[in-house]
Amino acid sequence: TMWLNISTAPFLLTGFPGLEAAHHWISIPFFAVYISVLLGNGTLLYLIKDDHSLHEPMYYFLAMLAGTDLMVTLTTMPTVMGVLWMNHWEMSHGACFLQAYFIHSLSIVESGVLLAMAYDRFIAIRTPLRYNSILTNSRVMKVGLGVLLRGFLSLVPPIVPLYWFPYCRSHVLSHAFCLHQDVMKLACADITFNRVYPVILVALTFFLDALIILFSYILILKTVMGIASREERTKALNTCVSHISCVLVFYITVIGLTFIHRFGKHAPHVVHITMSYVYFLFPPFMNPVIYSIKTKQIQRSIIYLLSVHRRP
Repeated sequence: TMWLNISTAPFLLTGFPGLEAAHHWISIPFFAVYISVLLGNGTLLYLIKDDHSLHEPMYYFLAMLAGTDLMVTLTTMPTVMGVLWMNHWEMSHGACFLQAYFIHSLSIVESGVLLAMAYDRFIAIRTPLRYNSILTNSRVMKVGLGVLLRGFLSLVPPIVPLYWFPYCRSHVLSHAFCLHQDVMKLACADITFNRVYPVILVALTFFLDALIILFSYILILKTVMGIASREERTKALNTCVSHISCVLVFYITVIGLTFIHRFGKHAPHVVHITMSYVYFLFPPFMNPVIYSIKTKQIQRSIIYLLSVHRRP
């Protein structure tokens, strides 16, 4: 019975170790970032739905990106704010595995959406005359559905075993949210599959997506350099700038997190913790900012929205 008790005891989340006294202060910037992410991405979704000039494949994919960012944020926000604000450390097994499932699935969805956006720019610049016949609304829907299914189905195999592993060791997790690699280390079972599968998955999703995006941009550049007029060249590249920026923000944070986990054994623990928050909060925070700064049509839409609502 002793073993049973330990195995079913809830997991314990961790905030910033050693800084517990400052948690209330730390919660202020976190809350501000969370609210900005919700407002920024919520506004993007509202504009794309509301403004008919934004009813184009490029903006539908952007809406998918904003939706994914909203979901990631809503998945991590409750437990992070719970730890920082309410000192609420405990988390049941079921809720923990579900949170891990969503966090990792949505990460892969985000990567897939960035790939779909590269595909959109590729078609727009390589074969502009066939753009509308290739990227029909139904094709956009199918791509979106494929990206969602890839993310949510590929995470079923490693998450399901977590439900039947026994947990007889420490129940302390290293973040204020549940991650697969964190939970799996607490299991008292053979976790070989759970160690190997994510490596293969990362190679076939993040890594492969990044390679295809890079390759499509090399081809885009080749096409653009072949355009005679300088004005046209700049115009063509300008439509890619926001997407390239979002891609860089996303993959640089992914690479940064990986490097710190792999090589940062001597880095202070706070660096590891902070980096994982950067990974979950920086891309969702930056994406709406990048698109509203760089995209004329979205700027127009925002200005229109503000002016319409100001009239009595």
